[in-house]
Amino acid sequence: MSAASKIKFGTDGWRGIIADDFTFSNVCKVTRAIAAYLETAYSKDRPVLIAYDTRFLADVFSRTAAEVLADLGWTVKIADRDCPTPVIAYNAEHLNSAGALMFTASHNPAPYCGIKYIPDYAGPATPEITDTIVANIDSASDEPPTGDRDSQISTFDPKPAYLQFLYQRLDIDRIRSAKLNVKYDALFSTSRGYLDEVLEYCGCQVESFHTHRDVLFGGGMPEPKGEQLTELVDAVTKDKADLGLTTDGDSDRFGVVDEKGNVLTPNTILLLLARHLTKNKGKTGAIVRTVATTHLLDNYAASNGLELFETAVGFKYVGAKMRETDVLIGGEESGGLSVIGHIPEKDGILADMLVAEAIAFEGKPLSQLVEEAIAEAGGPLYNKRLDLHLTEGHKQAVLETYKKETPSKVAGIGVKEVGRKDGVKLYLEEGSWVLLRPSGTEPLVRVYIETDSTQKQQQIAEFMEKEIQKLAPLSGK
Repeated sequence: MSAASKIKFGTDGWRGIIADDFTFSNVCKVTRAIAAYLETAYSKDRPVLIAYDTRFLADVFSRTAAEVLADLGWTVKIADRDCPTPVIAYNAEHLNSAGALMFTASHNPAPYCGIKYIPDYAGPATPEITDTIVANIDSASDEPPTGDRDSQISTFDPKPAYLQFLYQRLDIDRIRSAKLNVKYDALFSTSRGYLDEVLEYCGCQVESFHTHRDVLFGGGMPEPKGEQLTELVDAVTKDKADLGLTTDGDSDRFGVVDEKGNVLTPNTILLLLARHLTKNKGKTGAIVRTVATTHLLDNYAASNGLELFETAVGFKYVGAKMRETDVLIGGEESGGLSVIGHIPEKDGILADMLVAEAIAFEGKPLSQLVEEAIAEAGGPLYNKRLDLHLTEGHKQAVLETYKKETPSKVAGIGVKEVGRKDGVKLYLEEGSWVLLRPSGTEPLVRVYIETDSTQKQQQIAEFMEKEIQKLAPLSGK
């Protein structure tokens, strides 16, 4: 298999396993493919920024990319330490750059690394840009950089400009007056030295965990989900803290624990913050969500006279809408969001701080704010995701079948509409919905379900799994 054929770009750049496909030669190849795009879009008097997360060799891969770009005549600025994705994204715009290369595999396990290109508008690259980069890969050389270009490479601190920008988005005095007790689990991520510093600046009493670089992430994953957050939950409940906060590996996804120790879903936080922005901060604008994200946002938008836009999965589509129109909040069920006045890139640090701000404004426990937001949006609704591991042939059979014909009923409930924006979405007559969406990188079909009872959710899940099994024997279970 050629090096180029192993390089696959997903919804957010290229990721691979270190020393397998994510190698120095492939980093050189992808960097040159990005540089070929830059030649068509920017003049060389604009610097290219480079940043990296806490993974093994990410800093060294970054230096290699910098030398390749310098070889090609670009001036390069590298972040002086591991850096959150939203921070380098903001600086890509702030420094009038030719964009930034971010070395990260986000929430993926420790053996992975990745690289994505962030244009100068501070949001994810559009499909047009990434398609151009991918098209450049085959002809790009994987040779190491040759010249001594140290004069064209410098380090810089992206933190001060970002923090100044972030503080303008927050009511700092209001948060200070609340004197919140916050537990923060850095999960060995890039948000350490950022989120904890912001919390302390905003007058919170902070206890922090896992605030050093560990390329193995303590044997876990840098993903802000329940199984990774047991220490944070214990700390919140033991000390009766107001909330617990965390981020994923590159800090573009958020994680929130309420005062009772519940790990709140991203869907819940999106709704909570939509309400906070309108009710407490007087903001307005459209709500943007992906096809896999809760329809409680639709209900909230309708009852408050706000436009709602649905996009394909991937924050690049949400970010594109943010660049077109005034968006109150845009987000996805996987844990990314941004808000009006902010960059069109998901930002876990901002999201976490807005939750703290919401508590400060209302003076109520976080669990109560969540209950009120859900009730106002006509909830609760219940969400479930099935990850069905199929053979590649089985996966294709499922997709072909649902592309040609969709069921008229799901678990006895009529299908009133079919959406094909991303995968196949079945809108059911009583308000539930089901989304089938293939993984772009694995032999996997994901089935998302949202309905108004756990019993109905289970019936729909069993029905969908049975229907998919009929198309071929299920494997990998």
